[in-house]
Amino acid sequence: MDTRLAIASRRETREYADRPLSEQVVRAILDAGRLAGSAKNRQPWRFLLVENEAAREQLAEAVFEPRNVRGAQLIIAILGRSSLDTGRCAQNMLLAAWNEGVGSCPNGQKDPDAARAALGLGEDDEIATVLTFGYPARERHPERRTPEEWSSRADRKPLGELVERI
Repeated sequence: MDTRLAIASRRETREYADRPLSEQVVRAILDAGRLAGSAKNRQPWRFLLVENEAAREQLAEAVFEPRNVRGAQLIIAILGRSSLDTGRCAQNMLLAAWNEGVGSCPNGQKDPDAARAALGLGEDDEIATVLTFGYPARERHPERRTPEEWSSRADRKPLGELVERI
C-alpha cells in the first residue's frame, strides 16, 4: 500500500473479525515497532504479547474500552516511558498492520496499576500504550478512494488552523 494512502485511510478499528493473524503478519507488526527511530538509538521499549486469557480479561478491565481488548486477535503492550519515541514505535506498528489489511486501536489505561498487575509487572514498569489488532469485522477497502479523498473525509482540523508561518 502507498504510504500516503495508508496514513490517510487508516481509522481506529474497535470491532474485529474472528480470524487469526498469521505469524508472518504478527512478526511484520512487531518488526515495524523495532525499526522505529528513537533518541540516541536507545530503543526505550519492550513488547509484551498478551496471550493468556486471564491476563487479557484483567487488562480489558483496566483500559477505557474493554471490548477493544476482548475482541482483538493480537494485543501488544508497549512498555516504556510514554514519550515521542514510544509513540513513533506504536505508530509504526499501526501503519504496518494496516498495510496488511489489519485494523488496530491504541488503548489508554483508566487504571495503570491494574494494567501492570494484569501483565505481572512491577511498580517501576510503565505501560506506554496497549495496542489491539485484528482484521476489521466490516471489510475495508482503502484503495476505493485517493489519499486526498480520505484526507478530506477525516474528522481533523484543516491545515490552515494548524500551520503558522513565522
